[in-house]
Amino acid sequence: MPNLPNLTAAEAIPDAAMGEVERILKTGDLFRYGSDQSPVALLEAEFAKALGSKYALAVSSCSAALFLSLKALGLPRDAKVLMPAFTFAAVPSSVIHAECVPVLCECNGNYRIDLEDFAQKVPLVSAVIVSHMRGHTSDMDAIMALCDAAAIPVIEDAAHSLGTTWDGQNIGTIGKVGCFSFQSYKLLNAGEGGIMITDDENLIAQAVIMSGAYEHNWKKHPVLHDAFAEWQNKLPLYNLRLNTLSAALIRPQLDALPDRVAKGRRNHDHVAAHLDSCSWISVPAALPPEQRAPDSIQFNLVGMTDAQVDAFTAQAAASGLKAEVFGRSQDNARAFWNWDFIKHNPDQPKTRKMLSRACDVRLPARLNLEECDAVAQTILTAIKATMAA
Repeated sequence: MPNLPNLTAAEAIPDAAMGEVERILKTGDLFRYGSDQSPVALLEAEFAKALGSKYALAVSSCSAALFLSLKALGLPRDAKVLMPAFTFAAVPSSVIHAECVPVLCECNGNYRIDLEDFAQKVPLVSAVIVSHMRGHTSDMDAIMALCDAAAIPVIEDAAHSLGTTWDGQNIGTIGKVGCFSFQSYKLLNAGEGGIMITDDENLIAQAVIMSGAYEHNWKKHPVLHDAFAEWQNKLPLYNLRLNTLSAALIRPQLDALPDRVAKGRRNHDHVAAHLDSCSWISVPAALPPEQRAPDSIQFNLVGMTDAQVDAFTAQAAASGLKAEVFGRSQDNARAFWNWDFIKHNPDQPKTRKMLSRACDVRLPARLNLEECDAVAQTILTAIKATMAA
């Protein structure tokens, strides 16, 4: 059995970030509005430029970015927000925090939105969140056509998709707002944190104020001040700011992003080629316009009973590999039936079926191909041992 690499370790923090953190700690200036050249403000400018967006707002998490996006859309209480049933529990939670109602749509065996079910539900909702879950992008051309025709705003939950493009356009810039994560297991690692991007000046002005730009701190944001003045003292403050230390950790990693994206895609495709040789495994392909930036791999277990699926994950775990089937692991936060906080949560049978066979394995961009081979071999050995039994 090959030696497995450490799949749980996050991306390393560059030395340049450590020097900046030490400098900030010596000044004691940890508040994002402590100076006009705050690392948070610099990060926002650099991130917006890198993605090709006009405005960016760094906040405490991607969940906070989703919440502020919904609030800035001005949705009425109990407005319905459509999202894929395959997403992380934080996404419907952000909808509930915004005093709206989550509505789930089906996902297919390739982990992407079922467009027929989506089209039927679009007329019933006031907004849409598209979760590019685990970096798998749904058909954004079809989704945007449906939503634009119905004048329904689209928020992109791109927590897993920084660096992914759709027909050459950065994911997160296709809808009205794009929301990203800096949590440790993402391509940019700050432990916690998030950011939202948009070209809508009025929306970003509201989000900035609600994020915690009290009094006239909004003057430190590069947005026309007329938009801010309109909302001064008219919006609640939720205090969801990013601190300067987190921004200092992220900024030097932006330069490393293209290399991490390229290596992540290489690693994913290398392991996928090995796994596709097994009749018990199917790795869904990318859609033609999609260039992915994966840091994990998902594959479906084919022709296996529930008992065999459970035996496979146990066999993999005994070999030191965490291979988690979303719908078979207890209390998984990505299994919609575990979201008891949603009052009306009807079954989504297609998604349930998919989640009962969809397996998730971390595959960090920092791995080399020999380490990727070890991961693939461990998966295949566990499958063969399970099915031989």
